[in-house]
Amino acid sequence: MKKKITSPFCFPGELNMQRRLSEPSQLDLIYDLSAVLIHKGTAVNSGHYIALIKDENTGQWWEFDDEHVSNLGHHPFGEGSSSSGSKVVRSEPVVCQPVSERVEGANENHVDVHLPSSEYYNGSNVERFTSNDAYMLMYNLRRDKEDSKRKDVVHDVNNMEIESEMIFFNDDIFLPSHLGKDIKELNRSYLDGCEQFKLRKNRELDCISERKQEVRSLLSEAPVPSLEEPFYWISSDWLRQWADKIFPSTLDNTSIQCLHGKVPESKIGSMKRISSKAWNKFFFKYNGGPALTNDDYCMTCLIDGAHTVVCADSYRDRRKSLKGLADDVLSGKLVEGTYYVSKSWLQQWTRRKNLDAPSEADGGPTTSIRCPHGQLMPEKAGGAKRLLVPEILWLFIYEDAMKVKPDDLLGCSTFPLDSEECPECSDALSEVACLEDSIRARKLKERQNHEKLALGKSIPLSLDCKYYLLPSTWLTKWRNYISPSGKNASSIEPEILDGVIDSLKCEKHLRLLERPPDLVCKRGSIYQKGSATDGLTIVTENDWKWFCEEWGGIKEKGLSVIVDFSNNAGNELVGSCKEILLSEEPCGPRDEENNEIESQRPVVRTFPEICEDCIGERESCELMQKLNYCDKDISVFLVRGKEAPRSILEASESMFEPDRRASKRSRKTRSFVNLKVSASTSIYQLKMMIWESLGVVKENQILHKGQRIIDQECATLADLNIFPGDKLWVQDSEIHEHRDIADELSDQKMNVQHVEEGFRGTLLTSNLSSQVV
Repeated sequence: MKKKITSPFCFPGELNMQRRLSEPSQLDLIYDLSAVLIHKGTAVNSGHYIALIKDENTGQWWEFDDEHVSNLGHHPFGEGSSSSGSKVVRSEPVVCQPVSERVEGANENHVDVHLPSSEYYNGSNVERFTSNDAYMLMYNLRRDKEDSKRKDVVHDVNNMEIESEMIFFNDDIFLPSHLGKDIKELNRSYLDGCEQFKLRKNRELDCISERKQEVRSLLSEAPVPSLEEPFYWISSDWLRQWADKIFPSTLDNTSIQCLHGKVPESKIGSMKRISSKAWNKFFFKYNGGPALTNDDYCMTCLIDGAHTVVCADSYRDRRKSLKGLADDVLSGKLVEGTYYVSKSWLQQWTRRKNLDAPSEADGGPTTSIRCPHGQLMPEKAGGAKRLLVPEILWLFIYEDAMKVKPDDLLGCSTFPLDSEECPECSDALSEVACLEDSIRARKLKERQNHEKLALGKSIPLSLDCKYYLLPSTWLTKWRNYISPSGKNASSIEPEILDGVIDSLKCEKHLRLLERPPDLVCKRGSIYQKGSATDGLTIVTENDWKWFCEEWGGIKEKGLSVIVDFSNNAGNELVGSCKEILLSEEPCGPRDEENNEIESQRPVVRTFPEICEDCIGERESCELMQKLNYCDKDISVFLVRGKEAPRSILEASESMFEPDRRASKRSRKTRSFVNLKVSASTSIYQLKMMIWESLGVVKENQILHKGQRIIDQECATLADLNIFPGDKLWVQDSEIHEHRDIADELSDQKMNVQHVEEGFRGTLLTSNLSSQVV
């Protein structure tokens, strides 16, 4: 158990260990206190270590507190220390009686710690010290300098006596002779290494000095006095690494040569001109080459470069003029042409910058208008729009495309004006178009057959009329499918009705697994309440008949519904009907007929009947799944006042939704925290987490979920229906004084009733709340 014992502890300035040996010794085994390790703080949350160390030469104590060092005088706790945590006890005779301290552990085990008696200190005139925070004491064996040459007898593990010559080292340090020899040998080896390092360092410094002098000398001779004198070309890269490295590589001028072995005009920025004298010295010392003189310029490369510049100017001017022609084709000003190109490709071509040469994007002018059979794609196909361009523009486009991708013959297929569209692709597109037309006609007919359902309007319900039930999710998919356009339009067809209806019946009893919708009275008529996206929706018998024809339903297997009235004083209807109270809004004029209607209430009778057993079992399983969670978030708000704000109350009372979306924006207030919890987390543990996060003492916490107070510390979150994402709020009663949470953690004695692990988080726990439904 992590608990720091802070009771005063008395310890001597010296220890006589001679009487503590199992066998007598000839040595004076007096040990002097040399260091004290002090621990400040608690054993749970935080702490800090301070070292008090005695200087053996001067006898003064020093305090080492991180980077702060203080002189304490001749006592470890300072001269005349009066600190409550530690003090000096003078040399008066003191008798410390043996004391036993009982430390209680987490498992009710007891450890007796016996403090030593006064005889342990070898006399009553020994200086003693007392400290509440001393963590470790260090004592050093006391030895005199005149004993440095004396032989000691030591015992090994096998009780064999070994004689070892003790030698005196500096600062009152005694070592065995073999250790002293090893240390001297290591010192001698270290000094030899230092000497070798100095020699190598001096040699390298001399070498660097020589290299610096060489670089200065050669660079001073490198400039060419006049252009009439002969000179040599040298690579700038090699010259740079020659000046930087102590041991340069062989002279290399290959990087400034052209294919003809001469100096090209394009490499002028990568070379330097040096004098013949400097070149001779470079070549004599570093060899390599080749030697490139002022006469070694490449005339062939110069002519080719001039030709390239002229061709680039000509290409740029030609492309600029033809771009204007392409703009006229795209705008419709020029309708006459002889060759087809892709319209989208031509638009991109006109938007590109005017370059000096063809680019990669100039390839494939007819790729998108060529079908898989190698013929002209029908224009009604997607992305196959095409335009006719003049022959002069086509020849320029074709020439660039072949330069960029000479092997891509299919991407630059030629389609003259008289090219015919591919008959196979045309037939396939005609079939697709016919299919799309039939689907559009089918959707239009369904919208006409189910006008109100397609628009999402409510259907007024009449008494003693037969209706049918359909899943609201299926209707939403169907409505999105038949929608002609809009953001909710979808091309995904809803499922076949026969399978959907079967899924709404339990396999065991063949009864209904969902409850019908609620009803509400508006202006004298009865409507199903709201427009829920989940659950069931009531449709007319005519709508059901059309749905069976359109979506593979079987009329006889439908879930039929009849709306009827029953007296308020009548018996409760179960199984085959569901009673729904009308709203308090009057349904019509207060005549005798309406008074009779108001004394009754509507009921929804379903065929087949509702299977309450299966529904209850399913809801119970869903609740158990919700209660079986681990490492999930809940929110806790600290409310400073008598009542919580309305926004917090509404959020706290809302039901758990697995997919609800939580805001990720950070909040500036410190009165809010997200906690990681599990279904088995107890309320006591939750309050400890709130204490640590919000600083409210456990006894002062008044924890709420909505308007309900949560005060059963032994209960788990699952017992009290607290789900992931729930928002709780807590008040500070300020009855008890604030204290450190570390005290609670060290003294905690939880008396929690442990639930058998196999039933934890289920409805079988003994502390199950009566509010679990």
